[in-house]
Amino acid sequence: MTDTREKRVTWAELFFDLVLVFAITQVSELLHDQHTWAGVGQALIVFMPVYWAWVGTTVHANLHDVENPTDRLGLGALALCALFMALALPEAYGPRGMLFAGAYVALRVLLAALYLRGRQTFIVTPQIAVCVTGPLMLAGGLAPMPWRTLLWALVALVDLAAPRVLRSRMIRTAFDPGHLVERFGLFLMIALGESVVGIGATAAHLEHLSAAVVLAVTAAFALACALWWVYFVYASSAMRYAVATAEIKTDVIRPVLTWGHLAFVAAVVAVAVGLTEVVAHPGRPLGPGAAAFLFGGTGLYLATFGYTRYRMFRTWSTTRLSTAVVVLALLPVALLVPALAALLVLATLVAGLNLLEHLIVTRRALRSGTPTGPEPRPST
Repeated sequence: MTDTREKRVTWAELFFDLVLVFAITQVSELLHDQHTWAGVGQALIVFMPVYWAWVGTTVHANLHDVENPTDRLGLGALALCALFMALALPEAYGPRGMLFAGAYVALRVLLAALYLRGRQTFIVTPQIAVCVTGPLMLAGGLAPMPWRTLLWALVALVDLAAPRVLRSRMIRTAFDPGHLVERFGLFLMIALGESVVGIGATAAHLEHLSAAVVLAVTAAFALACALWWVYFVYASSAMRYAVATAEIKTDVIRPVLTWGHLAFVAAVVAVAVGLTEVVAHPGRPLGPGAAAFLFGGTGLYLATFGYTRYRMFRTWSTTRLSTAVVVLALLPVALLVPALAALLVLATLVAGLNLLEHLIVTRRALRSGTPTGPEPRPST
């Protein structure tokens, strides 16, 4: 008799995620110090190995039963490697370059050993990591700047392209869709949680909590909640439906989960940096970098739903794409008004989007005679 029970996220996986909280905090710190395009590019380049390490660990747990002592210890060792990567992040382009690269290679070698331990698997990305991206990372750790940046950028491109290049092997892999969707949702939740921590930590370190700061904290938290709503009330169930019903599951998993969530998380990290700037100085206009993080990050977050929806159902998320256009159009205005005013407008826009989508889904449910609530394929 076939076991049809859905795979559940394990406690060992959630323990591994604790390290990701620290890693995302470290990436945010890099962006706080660098508001230039070069700084954004460097932060993204060092975030990519952390992201792919998490993806590799998630895929391993999806394909194998990790509820055994060997795999629990293995996940713990992977978490330790990820912790050293996070520790090295702020100085990855300086004296801790080899620590960052060495921890990445150690994680990938260990992950490959867990993948291949007495099991047949069609996944070959662990071997690519050991034989291709691992040596490139080590070479980058030894190389001076700017060669280090170039070599690590090449690593990011190889990791990004591997799932598409290896599609013929990936389509033979039997993924558990529910587990994957839940894991990637949890990763986004980690990024949203880091934004809340940044809001609170910034306010807590101020000498005086003025009325403007209190209002800024409230508006920042409201925006974080609104971003959460956009994903978890409707989009998450749509992704679960799309992966479960796809004829070739990897053709949804690759663009929607693997690539789409990289954009989601990057956008939330950018928004978090902008929010801390507003809370720290609510009465001043945002600088160009902080405004780009806050409004550009929100716009990227909303626009990514247009991409993921098209890849899932070949339709466009018109409400979210339209709101993204409005958010980006307002970016120049954010440079002229107090940061608090800009944040209030942004939070109102995203909250209004959620209200509009709720009304659309409710009206459709009334017409069809079905109960209201999240749908597998909302038209928004």
